[in-house]
Amino acid sequence: MDETGRSARDTARRWLRYAPALIWAAGLVAAAVTTPAVRPMAIVFVVAGLVFHLLLRSANRTLPKGTQGARTRRQPHWPDASVKSVVEAVREPALVVDRTLALRYANAGAIRAFGPLVLGDPIAMRFRAPDLLAALERAVENDEAEQEELTERLPTDRSWGIDILPLRLAGEARPPFFLLLLRDLTQARRLERMRTDFVANASHELRTPLASLTGFIETLKGPARDDAAARARFLDIMQDQARRMSRLIDDLLSLSRIETRRRLRANEAADIADVLRTVARQLGPQATESGLAIQLVGLDGDGVLVNGDRDELIQVFANLMENACKYGSDGGRVEIGLRRDGEGVEAYVRDFGKGIKAEHVPRLTERFYRVEEGSTGKPGTGLGLSIVRHVLTRHRTRLAITSEPGKGATFSVRFVRFLDAFDKPER
Repeated sequence: MDETGRSARDTARRWLRYAPALIWAAGLVAAAVTTPAVRPMAIVFVVAGLVFHLLLRSANRTLPKGTQGARTRRQPHWPDASVKSVVEAVREPALVVDRTLALRYANAGAIRAFGPLVLGDPIAMRFRAPDLLAALERAVENDEAEQEELTERLPTDRSWGIDILPLRLAGEARPPFFLLLLRDLTQARRLERMRTDFVANASHELRTPLASLTGFIETLKGPARDDAAARARFLDIMQDQARRMSRLIDDLLSLSRIETRRRLRANEAADIADVLRTVARQLGPQATESGLAIQLVGLDGDGVLVNGDRDELIQVFANLMENACKYGSDGGRVEIGLRRDGEGVEAYVRDFGKGIKAEHVPRLTERFYRVEEGSTGKPGTGLGLSIVRHVLTRHRTRLAITSEPGKGATFSVRFVRFLDAFDKPER
């Protein structure tokens, strides 16, 4: 029987206790207001009420001692209102099951997390996790708390830490219910995987040039000891590998510093137009070496102040310009400029090279993710765009990437302008 039916039955039993009094009251009313011809009916009502009263007293005497006027105590199948109110007050998803592992209550957090749940169904109907069910069985058998983790792959990848807690009620020898309190560990597990992947990738990136250096050193100490031409060639390669390690370490330290910094101060400002002009000037020699012409777009005239750190913004657009020179060298030119739009301004770097395939675009800002096809020159560390993303996150904005194969790529960042000395209206 479900909870609604059980409540209706209890209500009927309460009204049944008042039946004799109601019958007597009806008899008194009949005796007072009816005609003498039908007053015998009042006597019938009074007698019927007396008989009903005696029958109820006789039924109560047949109950075991200490249970007169109430049902024999049984194991409860549904938690009472006080248990439900406490479980409902918990912010995390929480479930209540009985000793048969049937679901007896689910709070609002559980319904939001897992969708509609059918009360009375076995918990295994929703959570098909052998480890969790085994932990529940141990908790029921031993009447003790248990802990378990649950990982769901569908509809999304989520991880939960579950505390299984016995709910001991007054007068019950064994806890009739068990509380399942779920804590969302998805973000913690994701960060843990990211740290593990980061260490593995960083170790791999450092191991490659280190192995190269070790091999060349052994060769120079052995077979190439007296070979001047080989020694000069090997030393050049070793120098390149050492520089690669240096760039990687510098990028790792830069990424670490950016991640530990707090958000910008509200009054911290930088002239984004001046930032782009500075980057174009600094990267001019590299662009010329790659056979590219730098075109400045929208940088003439007044400057534009935005909330930002000038040095960090130079680092952002220098990274974007280096990528444009590296991957867009066959496009002949690179654009760096501003587009003004009311209170907003969009700073961008655009190349006209081969472009980026669509499957690469969503992953470009991942650490150590590289698209080497179409590049010229030395391989990168795979951390440049990751640094860009973290800097822009600190600036409360993000990097937008649009690309079409054969038509180049555009990397843009949108800022909100300050009302500054350049933009104040004349009075």
